[in-house]
Amino acid sequence: MAATLRDRAFELGNQVGARALHGFERVVLRSSEVPTTPFLDPATFGWVAGLEAEWKTIRAELDDVLGYRDQLPNFQDISVDQASITDDDGWKTFFFLGYGFRSDANCARCPQTAALIDAIPGVTTAFFSILAPHKRIPEHRGPWRGVLRYHLALQVPDPAEKCGISVGGEVAHWEEGRSLLFDDGYDHHAWNDTDGVRVVLFVDVLRPLRPPAQQINRALIAAIGRSPYISDARNRHEAWERRFETLRGGAGR
Repeated sequence: MAATLRDRAFELGNQVGARALHGFERVVLRSSEVPTTPFLDPATFGWVAGLEAEWKTIRAELDDVLGYRDQLPNFQDISVDQASITDDDGWKTFFFLGYGFRSDANCARCPQTAALIDAIPGVTTAFFSILAPHKRIPEHRGPWRGVLRYHLALQVPDPAEKCGISVGGEVAHWEEGRSLLFDDGYDHHAWNDTDGVRVVLFVDVLRPLRPPAQQINRALIAAIGRSPYISDARNRHEAWERRFETLRGGAGR
């Protein structure tokens, strides 16, 4: 009962926080130095080409992680507000960092990937996003358009046309080694209607803004990092890390 009440309190807090953030979005979008369209050209960011050049390096570390896919946490087990869009074990995660929290253990397991992530300017969140066969993520929107979402496709099952994402009514498909950049403030949904596993490197970065919106955005991102929501996610992730280390016999892979 106590856990249920706590989860409800977090859900209510998230809803109130999301409404407050949405109230600031018009200011942010008016100050955006990049298009406010659903999809953006990945070349908007100079670091994308370098990351794509290293995609096989990242894929090699991912392959080791996927050996433990069943033991990885479901997204909603770490981020409780995701329970509104996923409630099974079809969306697994392997977190590197998020709003000030860094998983040192996961970064040590994938050191080259972690180094590449660390070189991304304005990164706020990064993890492997793993969709099981025939998993669908229903329509939803992100809480704050002060960030942009980036996907580097690492494993795309055949047929590729049965695996995709719709953002603001525009549809795109992943291609291994290639990038998608989009604004998750638009309603979006994703699907994997294949018999294989789809994996992307999922990264959120700060939207380029003119002052003073830039400073406001950074302050809000910092405040999110200090929120009970992030503290709870961090505690959940650290609990998973302890269980994982026990299961792996302390191998630290």
